[in-house]
Amino acid sequence: MRIAILSRNPNLYSTRRLKEAGEERGHQIDVIDTLHCYMDITSHKPAVRYQGEALPKYDAIIPRIGASITFYGTAVVRQFEMMGTYSINESVAISRSRDKLRSLQLLSRKGIGLPKTGFAHRADNISDLISNVGGAPLVIKLLEGTQGIGVVLADTRKAAESIIEAFMGLNANILVQEFIKEAGGADIRCLVVGGKVVAAMKRQAADGEFRSNLHRGGSAEIVRLSAEERKTAVDAARAMGLNMCGVDILRSNRGPVVMEVNSSPGLEGIENATGKNVAGMVYEFLEKSTLSSTRTKGKG
Repeated sequence: MRIAILSRNPNLYSTRRLKEAGEERGHQIDVIDTLHCYMDITSHKPAVRYQGEALPKYDAIIPRIGASITFYGTAVVRQFEMMGTYSINESVAISRSRDKLRSLQLLSRKGIGLPKTGFAHRADNISDLISNVGGAPLVIKLLEGTQGIGVVLADTRKAAESIIEAFMGLNANILVQEFIKEAGGADIRCLVVGGKVVAAMKRQAADGEFRSNLHRGGSAEIVRLSAEERKTAVDAARAMGLNMCGVDILRSNRGPVVMEVNSSPGLEGIENATGKNVAGMVYEFLEKSTLSSTRTKGKG
């Protein structure tokens, strides 16, 4: 198959591994800078152009769309979809998962475990907003934050009020969530591909830090999932409509709760922690999916 990886940087670990794994399985893999794509939007022959030429017909694409380029990145993915190219994650699913508020609302509608979460715009709602999520300590998150940036732990009610007022004064969109103390600064990243958890790792926050992101000095190790945790991860991926994603789970006293669903999960931490060839599993799914898609078109 001819497959394109949409990535801003061919030297990133995840991009390199996806390219290597695809070539090892005999596929032709092109890495394309998403922001350098431009689109010919016509009714009879839509195209994606790159470096002065129309891109060839690809059997599939693997979008690695960073949060900062979600709008343009999903437009490029959508253009490939209009051309009949299979995308491991559809543009609408990527957009859905990038909107933290929308994604939590969708997960809630499906009955998936979540931390108590509040969202408000006006400063006169702050006291009830805090009480509604169980009081302090609590976590305050910028909707647009990534990799732990824009996430603050407020230890006291007074601190929470001050931080929320400050964010609201900047017209920032924020979520207020209960702090799951029993998680002990650890979360579980489940890598879901094709409706199955193919790998999982436990990420532990560094001393003095409550955010477990590896980018913030957290450590990772392989973890054994319970049946409930595995089901929660799969259900969350399905609710978002994502074929490949990272689902971040906390172990709470009332069972697993989902913190986030990431449509472009990094592969370095989870491959190193588990020793699994996750990139290869991505192509196993793609091969089956594109074959199935071809057969369906043939019947039509």
